[in-house]
Amino acid sequence: MANNNGVFSDLLNAVANPVQNVADTVGDGVNSAGSILQSCAGLCATIVTNTATTAIQLMQDVLTGITSAITPKK
Repeated sequence: MANNNGVFSDLLNAVANPVQNVADTVGDGVNSAGSILQSCAGLCATIVTNTATTAIQLMQDVLTGITSAITPKK
């Protein structure tokens, strides 16, 4: 039943509230997606850093082995 604001006001309120709820839900989903993306970015950065560290260590080990092999024995 229409209040003093009229039928159109009631209709707008009836439609606007569910639309706002959907918008809020989507906004929460976007925040969650952003959080997931941040976590994935952090994980990827950690993986890249660890891979680089491992590669550097491997290169150092190889160079140490080569140096040891070509250094004249006493």
